[in-house]
Amino acid sequence: MSEPVRVLITGAAGQIAYSLIFLVARGDLFGPNQPINLHLLDVPFCAEALNGVVMEIQDCAFPLLQNLVATTNVAEAFDKIDYALLVGAFPRKEGMERKDLLKMNAAIFKEQGNALDKYASKNVKVVVVGNPANTNAWICMTSAPGIPKENFSALTRLDHNRAKAQIAARLKTSIQNVHNIVIWGNHSSTQYPDATHGYVTATSNRVPVYEAVNDQTYLQNEFISCVQQRGGAIIKARKLSSAASAAKAIVDHMRDWIVGTAEGEVISMAVHSEGSYGVEKGLIYSFPVTCKNGTYSIVQGLEIDDFSKGKMQLTEKELMEERQQASEFL
Repeated sequence: MSEPVRVLITGAAGQIAYSLIFLVARGDLFGPNQPINLHLLDVPFCAEALNGVVMEIQDCAFPLLQNLVATTNVAEAFDKIDYALLVGAFPRKEGMERKDLLKMNAAIFKEQGNALDKYASKNVKVVVVGNPANTNAWICMTSAPGIPKENFSALTRLDHNRAKAQIAARLKTSIQNVHNIVIWGNHSSTQYPDATHGYVTATSNRVPVYEAVNDQTYLQNEFISCVQQRGGAIIKARKLSSAASAAKAIVDHMRDWIVGTAEGEVISMAVHSEGSYGVEKGLIYSFPVTCKNGTYSIVQGLEIDDFSKGKMQLTEKELMEERQQASEFL
């Protein structure tokens, strides 16, 4: 067995982390032969609940878990970490405007960016889950100038998984037969779930999604809105936000980034924009990517029709506005 990797999970007493921690500790992220040192961070108010999570982790007797640090101290939590799963964020409360939420989270993610810069491995890989995830990731990245920009990401894999599931359900086929759906832009209601480049392999042939579904009105309306509003629909039904599906998506995101994507398979990650597809440089924007040897590459050369271009620009505009608002608090 190799040396342990250090994995940080923030918001560790929260609902998403309660599903995520056990997936990571049992080997779903790094595989059955990679020992793990797990760092858990939450705010002092949640210290007692965090202690309860620790007791459950201990009771699971995970063979791969070599060391467990559970703390409310940022410096201790970020010490020498190799992977940062930044789940915790200040939640939007009734009566709050988006700008209020940005202000609260700017302070949190500035502190965490500074901590990454000061205490973490310089090769640390970061995924931000706490909303507004893209802009929180931008704040974190901006606050950690000593870490490469390409090491920061925000989670749009949950949206990607949701989009694949909707197409599979529509076609009454297995999700493993649906490929290369793309989520563009922000993890918000402006995101653009794009089936234009997707294909289906229910038979030996690769059939474009648009041909297999054979309903452009559905793909440009109901499909998009369903994925955009899925989180809200789950809250309405459960009276709680997505947790298990979010945890599974975090593992999918990081595992593909670390291990690599299957040959020809495209996934969605919100990453630092260098200007691909005309997207404003510097934004954390969701693109189609492939991964190999611990790095991602934005898929280039996809044909973008006018409908898609309009949707991509709409979500880009929102991200630029969020960045402008957040920069006022840094």
